[in-house]
Amino acid sequence: MGRHDLSDSEWAVIAPLLPDKPRGVARVDDGRVLSGIFYILRTGAPWRDLPERYGPRTTVYNRYNRWAKAGVWLRIFEALAETSPHALHLIDSSIVRAHQHAAGGKKGARITPSVSPVAD
Repeated sequence: MGRHDLSDSEWAVIAPLLPDKPRGVARVDDGRVLSGIFYILRTGAPWRDLPERYGPRTTVYNRYNRWAKAGVWLRIFEALAETSPHALHLIDSSIVRAHQHAAGGKKGARITPSVSPVAD
């Protein structure tokens, strides 16, 4: 099992949320594909660099997109959030593209965080 692969407890939460397999069509193992998707999301590697142990990269990429359109990722996120309520303490909005002239901002300007921690 690789560092980015799903544990058995994670798989037990996620497996029932995945769409049913089409009848009569053999499909690459969902657990292996899901681990491949998480590998790409966690490492930031391009799809073409997906290790072979996760299956064909086009299959992994296509399933990622298909599940996004079907709302599967939202269901998975909500289910995992329910199993670990302390995992969601902060939502960070720091990934915002700056204007092209932002680097020439006023010297010594105070930068304040755009998020505040959630209190219990």
